Amino acid sequence: MACVQPIPDDLRAQPTENRLVAAMSAGLRSHLLPLMEQIPLARGAVLYESGAPQRHVYFPTSAITSVLYMLEDGASAEISLVGNDGMIGTALISHVDTTPSRAIVITPGAALRISAKHFYREMDTQPELMSLLLRYIQILFIQTAQTAVCYRHHSIRQQICWLLLEALDRLPCNKIAMTHELIANVLGVRREGVTEAARRLQQAGVIQYARGQIAVLDRERLEKLSCECYGVVKRETERVLKIPMHHFGNHHR
Repeated sequence: MACVQPIPDDLRAQPTENRLVAAMSAGLRSHLLPLMEQIPLARGAVLYESGAPQRHVYFPTSAITSVLYMLEDGASAEISLVGNDGMIGTALISHVDTTPSRAIVITPGAALRISAKHFYREMDTQPELMSLLLRYIQILFIQTAQTAVCYRHHSIRQQICWLLLEALDRLPCNKIAMTHELIANVLGVRREGVTEAARRLQQAGVIQYARGQIAVLDRERLEKLSCECYGVVKRETERVLKIPMHHFGNHHR
């Protein structure tokens, strides 16, 4: 589990950098923030394991996490990507503290954390919070369904483009700390396929890859090479939460 340490200055972020926190009324936000602590999340940190009790809910402000469904043989596939657009620990909304999934940090940063005990109490006493959380659940349903369609019908290159665009929308710059192996684990595909697709994207001048960091050089082209899944999820997220994606993250061209 992630350990609480001092947050480096370059990882600090305002609480309202998280979309769900920003969507709260000023009154609800001022009530909840004293119950939260901002903590750093290192790449590879596991926020909860498959089948293990979840003790906290996380609202990322600058980190990006991947929620993976784990198979018995250790293989995995991404269910959803969560950054400053959402929260980790949605099972707790239904007062269920275990799931077959695993949440791991793929891009380091910071997050607001609240204990399950406090989260349960606030859900039961704050109707506004419950309404917001139910809208977020709807977004996750859409994202999960679209991911399933993408895995079935779209190429590895298109899936990688969607993943990079999703990461860009949750970061303040055009550089993504993500290795080929990590991308392969997230997408549930062979690393060789990721390496080949990334090589072609680099040759086309869309990205530049070096030492585990991907720099997006041409976002407009990246969007054209991606499948329609990116646009579907983005539009539905903006519609349901009523906060434009460009209010957060990076839109480097």
